[in-house]
Amino acid sequence: MLYAVIMAGGSGTRFWPQSRERFPKQFLTLQGERSLLQGAYDRIAPLVGPARMMVVTNALQREGTQAQLPTLDPDRVVGEPMGRDTTACIALAAELIHREDADANLIVLAADHIITPPEKFMEAVAAADEFLNSHPSAIITFGIKPTNPSTGYGYLNRSTTEKPTSIGSTTVHRLQSFHEKPNLETANRFVKVGTYYWNSGIFAWKAATIRAEIEKFQPEIAAAVGRIADAWHESNCDAVFAKEYAAAPKISIDFAVMEKTKNPIYMIEAPFAWDDVGSWLALDRLHAPDAAGNVAVGRNVAIDSKGCTMVTKGDHLIAALGVENLIIVHTPDATLVADKRREQDVKKLIEELKKRGMEGYV
Repeated sequence: MLYAVIMAGGSGTRFWPQSRERFPKQFLTLQGERSLLQGAYDRIAPLVGPARMMVVTNALQREGTQAQLPTLDPDRVVGEPMGRDTTACIALAAELIHREDADANLIVLAADHIITPPEKFMEAVAAADEFLNSHPSAIITFGIKPTNPSTGYGYLNRSTTEKPTSIGSTTVHRLQSFHEKPNLETANRFVKVGTYYWNSGIFAWKAATIRAEIEKFQPEIAAAVGRIADAWHESNCDAVFAKEYAAAPKISIDFAVMEKTKNPIYMIEAPFAWDDVGSWLALDRLHAPDAAGNVAVGRNVAIDSKGCTMVTKGDHLIAALGVENLIIVHTPDATLVADKRREQDVKKLIEELKKRGMEGYV
């Protein structure tokens, strides 16, 4: 049976001031009427239903996650006491699901992606599920055909010597190699070669397989989540969870397993459009600009202004006069004005607020 794990523990600091510790990026609605988290749920629910879905989030965000997903049983929302990157998150979900169903297939998703059309996404996931049934030791990742030489993503290089497998309209390639985020020269080369794809961060595997691989390469994490799972229905669960998780190494699944495993790794060539909406600049891709290149969400007036991204809610008006390439985001208690070239540095503002004892704005 197919199960889904939605990783929803990030804070999305580059979407400050709308994104906060208790109201993170995945709760934001950047397009349409559903939040990023709700969109992730909507895409996978037709394949697994709420009974075979698990959302792993931050303990501070657990209540908000339950409010966003009222059809999901609260027991299916796991609140991490602290962040430990993706390996611990995946290890815990795989351990808990494996104890429910030792033959489970897992699709692991991020809560902050925009994927269209959902039908193509579901076709690709169903193909991954079918492939795992005939290749139980396989590890599957989803690759996105690059539209530009981005330096912000890791890359996947598919094999050119092994014949791909077709499942319906979905193509499954043997993966040749992983590559970390490249410089611009290398990214240009990757795009020209034509066999390189962006690493989407979407994975599929059998729960037993990823559980065994984590035990092999990260035994401390495997042991910790095993003890957490042992106490899952006991009165001391919260204390065990906090103690064991705090001691678990903080490492991504890419470094922990994907770059070390000897299991066969395959890549599904994504038949869908994908955006990981990493910062406010994502709105420039999601919304049509005006004649001057401005993108606005909410009430706005722009005169002699070019290339600005403006976000507000309700009756509050943003008025821009004679400015260029700014990000302007208004909330009731904080307003961000930033040069687009510095959008990666919004995290520095968060750090400065904490230094100044202004955690209430974080």
